[in-house]
Amino acid sequence: MISSRPDLAAVLAFGIAAFCTALVVPIVRRAGLRWGLIDQPDSRKQHTTPMVRLGGVGIVGGFVIALALIWLMGGFVELPPQRDSQIWTTIAGALCFFVIGLADDLFALPPLPRLGGQVLVAMAVWSQGVQIGAIDLPFHLLGGPPGAIPLPDGLSLIATVIWLVGITNAINWLDGLDGLAAGVSGIAAVGLLSVSYSLNQPAPGLLAAALAGSCLGFLRHNFNPARIFMGDGGSYFLGFALAAISIVGPAKGLTSVSLLLPLLILSLPLADMSAVIMGRLSQGHSPFYPDRRHLHHRLLRAGFSHRRTVVLIYAFTQWLAALALVLANAELRFLWLGLATAVLIVVVIAARRSLNRELAGDER
Repeated sequence: MISSRPDLAAVLAFGIAAFCTALVVPIVRRAGLRWGLIDQPDSRKQHTTPMVRLGGVGIVGGFVIALALIWLMGGFVELPPQRDSQIWTTIAGALCFFVIGLADDLFALPPLPRLGGQVLVAMAVWSQGVQIGAIDLPFHLLGGPPGAIPLPDGLSLIATVIWLVGITNAINWLDGLDGLAAGVSGIAAVGLLSVSYSLNQPAPGLLAAALAGSCLGFLRHNFNPARIFMGDGGSYFLGFALAAISIVGPAKGLTSVSLLLPLLILSLPLADMSAVIMGRLSQGHSPFYPDRRHLHHRLLRAGFSHRRTVVLIYAFTQWLAALALVLANAELRFLWLGLATAVLIVVVIAARRSLNRELAGDER
């Protein structure tokens, strides 16, 4: 029984998920090559050779295997019924989003049917208790004791659907460079794991630990130069899982959530998505219009290499996650923030120097 050792359970979930994902992904890649399930290069994409885009199967496989083993070892045994329902609903919703993305990978679904399917699944998840039922206002903004503004069911449904679908597509749109979506999702999952445990929510923390392990195991095969892509199935799964865990994890009650912490952890992909949508709409294009407006495209155009671009975005994401730990009053929070700040500064300076050397070489 590991229910009395949530820290050990999280380490096991992380390690098992990473190990299993790293083993499953090559099998998926060979199957994809054999069946011709590949992503062809074009002018918008960075890869120049056909790539299997079913890596999400390996991510989901490692995640599910890890959680199944943790469950058999008693990691979820002490959950109250309502919390138990939220955990199972989160897993089921993530698998449904994976199926939607996998169908797009295999059959190239149009944007609107995909979005409609996401909204329907998000509504079903909301009906089962994974919902933003109140908005916690910090700093006594309304006077009186700190706490929540309860949301009517209609507003709760709208807020939850926007949150779940929005983060899912933010992660999906981030999947434009080798290792970018998997790395950012893994860092965000570690941040949610830390915040969940600091708020005494170990069960959602186990989901975050398994998710982070799956991302690490996948990066073994996806970091530049990638040998396989996660596809929409993988990015939809990661995005929804992060969004749902952020609701059932950093919660102060069963239906009350402080959006500040997950918003901070996931602010980079959300800001990128918002800027891209506003840019497309300002030019009269659909929000789904394909272009090269994303942050990683801008960094590439600025002269940074593929790997430098990815590592820069990693560094900013881990700094935001550390800042969330400070706001959550986690143990050793200022130490982690200091280390994260140091990492960010070192990465930025190294990237800038590398860019200057390349520009100086071009001038000669």
